[in-house]
Amino acid sequence: MDYLNYFLFGIYPYIVLAIFVFGSIFRFVYMPLDWKSSSSELLEKNQLRVANNLFHIGILALFLGHLGGLLTPHFIFGLFGLTDKTHQIIEIYAGSVSGIICIVGVFLLIIRRFFNDYIYYTSTTMDFVVLIWILLTVAAGLMSVPYSYLLDKDGQWLVKFSDYAQSIVLFKANASNYLNGIPFIYKLHIFMGLTLFLLLPFSRLVHVFSGFSIVFSYPKRAMQIVRRYSTY
Repeated sequence: MDYLNYFLFGIYPYIVLAIFVFGSIFRFVYMPLDWKSSSSELLEKNQLRVANNLFHIGILALFLGHLGGLLTPHFIFGLFGLTDKTHQIIEIYAGSVSGIICIVGVFLLIIRRFFNDYIYYTSTTMDFVVLIWILLTVAAGLMSVPYSYLLDKDGQWLVKFSDYAQSIVLFKANASNYLNGIPFIYKLHIFMGLTLFLLLPFSRLVHVFSGFSIVFSYPKRAMQIVRRYSTY
């Protein structure tokens, strides 16, 4: 079990990182026409409008919350007077709200993809796998909330998660040791979250890169000229 823990949380993250980076580069270079979200809006957009907005709002909030909450050094929170317990409470409530929004959105997307014939027959196996995997990953995260609220009285588990994430990013040895004694549901959530990045280069999720690039390129783009014309 110690070796399995070391592999899953000490080695596997770097396997995921390698596939995520090189897989994305390979697809962008050698399959540029396949680098797209493959939107199904033309086939059906009423359900998509609600489900897609909920999903994107929730998943972006979760991603940014995890990124900032786990990778921000502890002393920075201290500068703002946030104790570990206060930080944990913020994470619990913000994560719960974002998770519920996301899980409702992805559930509606799954229903739409499975039960709309037009969408179903134009979907790939990876489309179904990714949606279900996201649903289960977020569900595992929400199931861990009662453990944090009831059992982690002083926020020390959150500190361990932060130390673990920062150790992985900084390529420190024995990072997996920070997860010793942590309940299984957290480890399941971490494993599933890592695997989502493993799937990303092989799915329509690659369009997330284009979304982030628009944030920087859109303000600098040239003005679009629209000319009115008359049929008379």
